[in-house]
Amino acid sequence: MNIEFLTLADKTNTPGGGMSLILMVLVYAVLFGAMYFIFIRPNRKKQKEEQKMRENLQVGDEIVTIGGIYGRVISLKEDSMVIESKADRSKMTIARWALQQNLTVHDEPAKK
Repeated sequence: MNIEFLTLADKTNTPGGGMSLILMVLVYAVLFGAMYFIFIRPNRKKQKEEQKMRENLQVGDEIVTIGGIYGRVISLKEDSMVIESKADRSKMTIARWALQQNLTVHDEPAKK
């Protein structure tokens, strides 16, 4: 019995070795494309929706902060806001990025 063992170098030096390289690059491209659509794209979409919510915030809106504090917006500034808590009506200044949810529903203007 004569058994021959091919090394990795022997397999890649065959005439069809260039095709396997193209196939490997194509597989990696498909994997990275799938990961983009599964992980990165939904995260960016969520960030845009959060930014839009923070920009459309109005005085008098009922909100929830990322710390779980429920309150009502008293005044707005560029990067901060003053809210009044529901429990004891105390006022506090928080950053706009700390806004988790706007509980007030606003009618959106009709889009043309």
